[in-house]
Amino acid sequence: MAGQEDSIEEVVAARKERLRALRAAHELLNTPEEDHNTTDDKGTSEETNKTNMKFRNYFPHDKLLQKGKLVRPVLPKLDDPIAAQLPCPSVKKEDPFQKLVPKKPHLELHRDVQKRLEKLERRTHKVLCKLKEQERLKQENGDGIN
Repeated sequence: MAGQEDSIEEVVAARKERLRALRAAHELLNTPEEDHNTTDDKGTSEETNKTNMKFRNYFPHDKLLQKGKLVRPVLPKLDDPIAAQLPCPSVKKEDPFQKLVPKKPHLELHRDVQKRLEKLERRTHKVLCKLKEQERLKQENGDGIN
């Protein structure tokens, strides 16, 4: 157990040293240089007054950042020569989809269904023949009984 506690204490000490080194490096990076540390009348440094941010679509709430708000550009109006021309009154407007529709849809329907119609006609003819035959047999059987 003593060996394990020593190793844990060493790890803790090494971690503390790394954290101290990181804090020191962070402070060095965040401290402004003496040349840039001049203050103006209000007691604020020049860095806070210098904002290089530009806002096109966002309206900032902070008053310092509102100076960076850009005015929306005004686009110049261009004269369109094509829109200025009036369409000819003699030109007839055609529906572009009308060319896609077949001229006589009945012919295409007839062509596609022709085989089925022939088969149906044959079956209908057979059924009608059977019905006539059955009626004839009923009449013959009915006449023979009376």
